[in-house]
Amino acid sequence: MLSEAGLPVIEATSFVSPKWVPQMADHSDVLKGIQKFPGINYPVLTPNMKGFEEAVAAGAKEVSIFGAASELFTRKNVNCSIEESFQRFAGVMQAAQAASIPVRGYVSCALGCPYEGKVSPAKVAEVAKKLYSMGCYEISLGDTIGVGTPGLMKDMLTAVMHEVPVAALAVHCHDTYGQALANTLVALQMGVSVVDSSVAGLGGCPYAKGASGNLATEDLVYMLTGLGIHTGVNLQKLLEAGDFICQALNRKTSSKVAQATCKL
Repeated sequence: MLSEAGLPVIEATSFVSPKWVPQMADHSDVLKGIQKFPGINYPVLTPNMKGFEEAVAAGAKEVSIFGAASELFTRKNVNCSIEESFQRFAGVMQAAQAASIPVRGYVSCALGCPYEGKVSPAKVAEVAKKLYSMGCYEISLGDTIGVGTPGLMKDMLTAVMHEVPVAALAVHCHDTYGQALANTLVALQMGVSVVDSSVAGLGGCPYAKGASGNLATEDLVYMLTGLGIHTGVNLQKLLEAGDFICQALNRKTSSKVAQATCKL
């Protein structure tokens, strides 16, 4: 349904350890089972070599690795230090380059951390630069717990843009404090043109207590349309996909646009 709505990239699943994230245990079945449309990319998350090998075996054509700008979060999320996480990534990068598989890099906790609190823009820039110089074609800067505000976003992006070209940057805002759309708008005004979002605002993070889902795709598309930005995404089909998945999961949508159109 998301493919039919016209989204160019759909992150399909995550090849993480079923022991640590049991809800992702069916990753191979999901990737093999989805209908893949021509011209649409279906990347998957791969934290380590084992995940990468399983992803490729299941037919992945693009992968994402995820680091963090916070030492404590990295320990909780991937069970090692930031330095060690880069050693793990090196193996994945080499294997991916050998197989001509593009790799995207994530920087979690770019605007704050559940364990460390404030995260310095310089630290985010340092981690982003490392991922970029390793060969990640795009770096997605994530506000994992949604604590960021437009001023913090501006400061963080300014620092990162000194190290990584803006054409290689994306933003990934969670809406825990209702700031995701505002933070994303600041990034767009600064030249970022790739935004991660989640239909119906689904998601969260098992290692960030209380973190709610990403910015709702419906709300993002509504705003972009209002700004005169052509996305190629059909909002009506997106709303239908959001409605479908909320019913399947038996939960309410977090999309304000979906809530408004459903009342009309």
